[in-house]
Amino acid sequence: MSAARQAEIRNARLKHFQEKIVEIKNKLNEADAFSSVIEELEKDILELMQADRMTVYRCSRNGRTITSVFASGSDGTVIAVPLSTTSISGYVALSQVPLRINAVHNAELLKEIHPKLRYDTSFEKKTGYRCDSMIAVPIRKDKILLGVLQFINQVEGKGFSQADLISATELALLIADKFGEEFQATSNPYEYLVKNGRLTQKQLDDALEKSRRNKSPVTRLLIHDHQIAPEEIGKSLEKYYQVPFMQYDQDLEVPADLLEELNATYLKRQCWIPIKGDREEAVVLIDDPSDYNRIMEMERILNVKKLAFMVGLREDIFKFINSVFNTTSAGDGEAMGLDALMDRLHDDIDLVDDVDDDSADAAAANDSTIVNLVNQIIVEAFRAGTSDIHIEPSKGKSPAIVRIRVDGLCRQLLTIPFNRIKEVVTRIKVMSRLDIAERRKPQDGKCKIRISGKNVELRVATLPTVNGEGAVLRILAAGGAMPVDKLNLTDHNRSRIEEAISHPHGLFLVVGPTGSGKTTTLHAILGHLNTTDRKIWTAEDPVEITQPGLQQVQVQPKIGFNFAAAMRAFLRADPDIILIGEMRDKETSHIGVEASLTGHLVLSTLHTNSAPETITRLLDLGLDPMSFSDALLGILAQRLMRTLCGDCKEEYEPSQQEKEYLMNNYGAIEFAKLGINPAKMNLYKAKGCARCGDTGYRGRTGIHEFLQSTPEMQRMIYRNADLEDMRKQAIKDGMRTLFQDGIGKVLRGQSDMEQLRKVVSA
Repeated sequence: MSAARQAEIRNARLKHFQEKIVEIKNKLNEADAFSSVIEELEKDILELMQADRMTVYRCSRNGRTITSVFASGSDGTVIAVPLSTTSISGYVALSQVPLRINAVHNAELLKEIHPKLRYDTSFEKKTGYRCDSMIAVPIRKDKILLGVLQFINQVEGKGFSQADLISATELALLIADKFGEEFQATSNPYEYLVKNGRLTQKQLDDALEKSRRNKSPVTRLLIHDHQIAPEEIGKSLEKYYQVPFMQYDQDLEVPADLLEELNATYLKRQCWIPIKGDREEAVVLIDDPSDYNRIMEMERILNVKKLAFMVGLREDIFKFINSVFNTTSAGDGEAMGLDALMDRLHDDIDLVDDVDDDSADAAAANDSTIVNLVNQIIVEAFRAGTSDIHIEPSKGKSPAIVRIRVDGLCRQLLTIPFNRIKEVVTRIKVMSRLDIAERRKPQDGKCKIRISGKNVELRVATLPTVNGEGAVLRILAAGGAMPVDKLNLTDHNRSRIEEAISHPHGLFLVVGPTGSGKTTTLHAILGHLNTTDRKIWTAEDPVEITQPGLQQVQVQPKIGFNFAAAMRAFLRADPDIILIGEMRDKETSHIGVEASLTGHLVLSTLHTNSAPETITRLLDLGLDPMSFSDALLGILAQRLMRTLCGDCKEEYEPSQQEKEYLMNNYGAIEFAKLGINPAKMNLYKAKGCARCGDTGYRGRTGIHEFLQSTPEMQRMIYRNADLEDMRKQAIKDGMRTLFQDGIGKVLRGQSDMEQLRKVVSA
């Protein structure tokens, strides 16, 4: 047969297929119900697919099975197939993966698809009808499974082709539209709420956008912002996912044998939990029953024969997990007893470095209970976004206290019985290679651990107190650099900073107290400057943030390799830009200034309270005023201020006294530039919700003041002018103080005056 003839035949078949598809679609649309038209369509569909038989399954309302609504050659008996990997149609329903199998009796072929997949021969034994080839495709509408379409035996005996699988998928789409009508299925999880007037489409769209922006469940916003009852949301979820909805039930006893291979951390990350059943059939509560990647993973982990699904709110699923594993959500601020902590499963935490712990004290500290306790303290702290962990012994037989610092404030995590605190501190010393026999003087060390596959470095300090030895563990923020866009700089400050660092040489400083985000800001600036045409060296203690393209060095003062030594080495290594972790002494400061005057851009930090104060501090260290004034490009001072929780903050109209206070402290002229009408000024205040642990605050943001080196400022530095005079000149040159910048962020609803006053004064 010529190629032209073959093409002609293919085109004719394609035209016939398209015409038949249109016919079938029209008949389905005109029919009152699928069941009333399927027998009439059977012949056309089978002819189109060149199949001997077909079966159409529909999902049951209980989320447990698919049941046949039509089967060729059937006596009317309903076939119920569980959602399981042990049958072909059940596997397709569970995985939503279309299958084309031309040798269903070939066990090895089925195992290649899934280790548990089998072909059930009981139907053949009962009817005498043999199946050789099969196509099974999911019937889906908007990701939601409504059933399975199955074809059996290609009529010519040659097996189904890939084109047949595509055709079956197209037919399944037509059936899905009809099923969707009959199920009264909605097109998104919250459409039912809009249709029933509980909120407008605009309100829903705003809630979805706010959910994406704040990374919080949209259901929480619907409940708190729009006063929609969880039961109403559940009804909407049922309409969309076509499975039953379930709320948290404190009296429900979750089967323990289904939880043997699971832990709370994993289940919260995956947001599902088995709530009923056994190894024969498990009922799983999940927030998105259409996520078949998660479903196939849970099938592998649970290792049950059948699965059934219910949909729940994320908050309710977390409540089940917390109650089952006797945990609390990280960040909810509740203290936990030792027994509750010990009941937890081990998290995946390992020491990166081996330690020598052969002594008797070390052996006691390596008791499994103590190891588990220390591990869990670190894991809880890490997941809560902690910067420091404080292990604090108490007087007499009072329990020791473990506190964590989150967003700049300490809060209690748990208590430890007085007779176990020595073992806990010893375990920490073993991990960080400290002398466990020395308890009379402070010691410093560090250790690296892995938490769920992530490397985390801890700096450890132990101190003797009148109540016994305590310890402080600082969790170092590993990871990449934050983009400059995320620093929350005002446009005014950002443009002036970018102008300063655009110079090829000079000195740029970021200043503030410990924990004010100086390293984060410096690395954000380095990320902005990091291009292939620049050679960048950094000396840090320790290296917390890594970036590709940078040559980063960790100083080791114990062997004489300090910041000054690193600077001298860098100057022989062809640098364009140098970052020095801190200008803490005269030698380092002097070398930094000299380097900036010889063609290099030098970035560094200093522990000072304001930008103008930094100048006097460095001059007090003995820097030459002329060299320093020539080198300086700018000084950025900053603090970290707690931010209001985006889920629960409340808008309010401030009193006239509050308005006047804000305007006076911001400055009348500068306030006018903000374009805010005082008569319509609204602020926000903290309220508290589950998301923020009922504190009303979540996260921190920077407030800044930037002193730019101008000719007049250089002359004042050279003259070693008075601090107050330099501050006034900096403001005249365009500097907005930390307090002014904080007020601006309060006016934008990011925080409140209470938090601003905690970090800086007017």
